[in-house]
Amino acid sequence: MEQIKYFTALPPEERPSPDTVTYFLSLLTKNQSALTEIHGETGIEGLKIDFCCGLRLQIPPGNWQVTVRDGETGTLVFNETVSAVRLESLEKYYLPWVVEIKRDGIPVFRHVFEPTGQEVAAYFLHRAMGDVLAILPYVRAFKEKHRANIKLILPEYLREMATRLYPDLPQGESISSDAYAVFYLGAWRTKLASPADSRLYPLGEYGGTMLGILRRAPWPRFYSQQPRPVPEKYVCIAVQASTLYKSWHCPGGWEAVVDYLKGRGYRVFCIDRHYYQEENGLKAYCPHNAEDFTGDKSIMERAEMLYHAAFFLGVSSGLAWIAHSVGCPVVIISGISEPWYEFYTPYRVINQRVCHGCLNDAQNAFNASSCPRHGGTPRELECSKNITVSMVLSAVEELIQDLPKGGQ
Repeated sequence: MEQIKYFTALPPEERPSPDTVTYFLSLLTKNQSALTEIHGETGIEGLKIDFCCGLRLQIPPGNWQVTVRDGETGTLVFNETVSAVRLESLEKYYLPWVVEIKRDGIPVFRHVFEPTGQEVAAYFLHRAMGDVLAILPYVRAFKEKHRANIKLILPEYLREMATRLYPDLPQGESISSDAYAVFYLGAWRTKLASPADSRLYPLGEYGGTMLGILRRAPWPRFYSQQPRPVPEKYVCIAVQASTLYKSWHCPGGWEAVVDYLKGRGYRVFCIDRHYYQEENGLKAYCPHNAEDFTGDKSIMERAEMLYHAAFFLGVSSGLAWIAHSVGCPVVIISGISEPWYEFYTPYRVINQRVCHGCLNDAQNAFNASSCPRHGGTPRELECSKNITVSMVLSAVEELIQDLPKGGQ
């Protein structure tokens, strides 16, 4: 394998540690395109270029002076004489690269990143449902802005949902050798994958940072293909998320909310994947007074059910993002994330008078397996435990009052 020389547009004080670089690159090398041959021909023997893992240049033996600039700012990123080497940018997100190459002092090649009419793969390395759904609008916006031939490469469980939301974005199983560019998308925490740390940016706008879309992308429309599952008006709830540290830990809280909703004339369906979960001493389970619709259902089954629901009530989870995607009003109960992090809902329930927001704290990071600030102390998970039933019912009642007559 030829020598690889990395370069970066980041100033020295912002560059990640060598360990971070090594870890990030190791994630990419597990995927089929990260270290494959560079296919983009230049018309010069041995000299190749593509953007399939950032900017990649294959330089043959000889006296080659390579200059790389950020085409938007004019910043000089790389300017060296090299031979028989592969050059790669550490940045793997959208940058309007400008490449100029001289051989023996004579200009022989110039290329400006231009995806118009080219095959561009949007490869979702992260499988988290909310992350993918939050980023997808920006993939469509990138396609429309650049008139590129986008191909989605998605986790299998989300492909049907993406087809319904984005019928104009074809999908594939793998990256083809004809790809001009590949963007590795997810809620990243490193500036090698995005100019912004996802913890410090609204997730519903984060996709734009990776794809160079500065304005908020429109949310897609979902059209149901199934009739209402039951004739009565109903509400869907979900008490679990990817980790139980995201759950609402108010003893008896869910039962009290379910009783209230039933008293307001709603059937209440719990649509979590699991009936019961236990993690590090924490427990979450389908409330005994709710109707049990838990189970390993497809995303489309959940989407159709949420589409016809009066509203969804749950924690910060993939199901909340599914509800938002199908136009179902959402009440989010969350203390671990800041109110600006998820999609906007006027029915957010949070207690900002106690410790909260560790999910968005880059200095004391939430790691999905502990309370990072107060673990093992009386203040552990106070962000959740100090959200009261009355706070939740106040948001629920406000939503019900905002619903069309009948609360369907």
